[in-house]
Amino acid sequence: MSVYPKITVVTPSYNSKKTIEETIKSVVYQGYPNLEYIIIDGGGDDSFRIIQKYEKHLAHWVSEPDEGQYHAIEKGYSLGSGKILYSINADDIMLPGSLFVAAEIFSKFDGVDWLSTLRPGRWDASGRLSGIGALPGFSREAFLDGFFLPGTRSCGHWIQYESTFFKSSLWRKIGAKFPTHGLAGDFALWCEMYKHADLYGCGYPLAGFRFVSGQRSEAMNQYLKEGKAALDQLRRDLGWSPYRIRSVLGGMRLKKYSKVGEGVAKAIGYRGNRIVNRDPRSLPPQWEIETYRWLP
Repeated sequence: MSVYPKITVVTPSYNSKKTIEETIKSVVYQGYPNLEYIIIDGGGDDSFRIIQKYEKHLAHWVSEPDEGQYHAIEKGYSLGSGKILYSINADDIMLPGSLFVAAEIFSKFDGVDWLSTLRPGRWDASGRLSGIGALPGFSREAFLDGFFLPGTRSCGHWIQYESTFFKSSLWRKIGAKFPTHGLAGDFALWCEMYKHADLYGCGYPLAGFRFVSGQRSEAMNQYLKEGKAALDQLRRDLGWSPYRIRSVLGGMRLKKYSKVGEGVAKAIGYRGNRIVNRDPRSLPPQWEIETYRWLP
């Protein structure tokens, strides 16, 4: 894979005139040399006037009715030809250099099919960075045990959609579509992807979710209901029963007791893969895969 593989970025938009310009700038101003940026605007307001300002940076854009966020992303991906796929909603914001980080990692490690951050960002309604979170790791077993669907475990985490990249080959393996267009379409997508590949974590912040009043994500009960249904189906498909001992120990927050937590993690913790830059002072970055065990 080229050092600068083509990355197809899709932004689904609806009633987004107040926020979409910052989203667009966060993508195109990175200066990534092999960017294929597609915006699928479902209308609702005059966002198209803002999109037109950046037309020279776009591979394709439309402003027409569609069937919602996930349908719009599917539509965008079908128009693209990148080896790496990524989408960011019209109210979220990428962090500087994140396209380069993703490209370097995918180019160096053939076995990485999808990638997300272990340092998810958060933006306030004004577009100011309000925080950077910390996830202990990613693991298919932890996902199956429910630790990435908050509400099913006391110490649940999110796989942040706006910080997740994946190969177009993996997208095709799952049928090149979201399993559902409901609120939890992203979580249902993770369920399908975990059938084919492990998720790798990156220690660099890549993007962030922007909190704006009135978002679809505020319907959390509905999201969790749909997510639990998708997770239950994945467990049935893989014949998985949650590992109760590990679940209980994870819920005890043993990691705050350093020596005890480290010992338990090494013995029965979840196995994860994270990609780290061994020497941040060097050029080019010294990316390496580190395999380790962790507890939530």
